[in-house]
Amino acid sequence: MARLNVNPTRMELSTLKKRLKTAQRGHKLLKDKQDELMKRFIDMVKKNKDLREAVEEELTMAFKDFLIARAVMSSEALEEAIMYPTRKIALELGTKNIMSVNTPVLKLITEEVEEDKSSAYPYGFATTSSELDSAIFSLQGVVEKLIELAQVEKSCQLMANEIEKTRRRVNALEYVMIPQLVETVKYITMKLDENERGNRVRLMK
Repeated sequence: MARLNVNPTRMELSTLKKRLKTAQRGHKLLKDKQDELMKRFIDMVKKNKDLREAVEEELTMAFKDFLIARAVMSSEALEEAIMYPTRKIALELGTKNIMSVNTPVLKLITEEVEEDKSSAYPYGFATTSSELDSAIFSLQGVVEKLIELAQVEKSCQLMANEIEKTRRRVNALEYVMIPQLVETVKYITMKLDENERGNRVRLMK
């Protein structure tokens, strides 16, 4: 391992020993951070998998009901039925710190558009099919899970990036910086010992 290009003096030796101690402490902290990030990342990936499967299943059922409703109703009647929504939704964005990673927190805000809040369906039941009711109901239920899925997937992506950055820093310290400092401290110590022996020999002569 190549050593640092420094003057072999006692002051430089003291400075390098302090740097080595700091680097070793930093390496331990980063290693612990990497391990904890990996643990939380794996938990989040499992949660993401379960959520995605649930969302895909519910969306499949909703689209199936929509296809049946489209088959038994005319396109014009279907479009007219869902043209005017009874609710308006918005997203409130916040952040949560997980091991120095700012992950998003999404909150669904629902507002009623019409004064009549008794029904979530934007149409009368006389001219529509029950499959359309089922599809609307399924989609209303899956919206919150979709938002949670988006939140978890973005958190996974941000944590994966942070794990990669932390891993590079750990490797840089472990395989480059710390070995260089150890080699340089060893070289300066040997050089100073050699100079001291030379001075002692000269004094004895």
